[in-house]
Amino acid sequence: MDYKIAFGVAAVVISFLGYIPYFRDILNKKTKPHVFSWFIWSLAGGIGFFAQIISGAGSGAWILGLGFTISAIITILAFRQGEKTITLSDWVAFSGALIGLILWRLTDNPLLAIVFIIITDGLAFVPTFRKAYYKPYEETFISWFFSSFKFLLALVATQSYSLTTVLYPLYLLLSNGAFALMLLIRRKILDKKKEQL
Repeated sequence: MDYKIAFGVAAVVISFLGYIPYFRDILNKKTKPHVFSWFIWSLAGGIGFFAQIISGAGSGAWILGLGFTISAIITILAFRQGEKTITLSDWVAFSGALIGLILWRLTDNPLLAIVFIIITDGLAFVPTFRKAYYKPYEETFISWFFSSFKFLLALVATQSYSLTTVLYPLYLLLSNGAFALMLLIRRKILDKKKEQL
């Protein structure tokens, strides 16, 4: 078996393993996904997936296709039992993300599409980041850690390296890893505060 395909399969397996605890925690009402973030992530993931396929990413794009599907399912769950507090900054980020999607649609350039998707994804992260900063136990750390790792595998699995095929998974590797690290740090800070009371 070609090692690129093996890494693509490994990324998909890691992705499934990472989402199991996330879905479990949503259903147990421990994790509360923010609907704005997941809605935009499902749209951005779908666009990123098709842009990578067009650019020849091959098995490296599989993880984005899976992510698009799972993000759409989480969006539906978030409507039912996700975070209900919507702030002004959430609306600003959501509006900016939608504008990013529109700008992507106006171009026929796959690299420009990826740049718009990264900006969109970053804006979509604002509501989830804000919520998790104050409520770090309402996110499943291990799922975000696995999410970061799967994009490392996806980068290795990429069959045709170019800025278009590497930029988005690299951004996702870094953003998900940074988010997982923030969860750990915020949990430790809050735990220390509780001990001092």
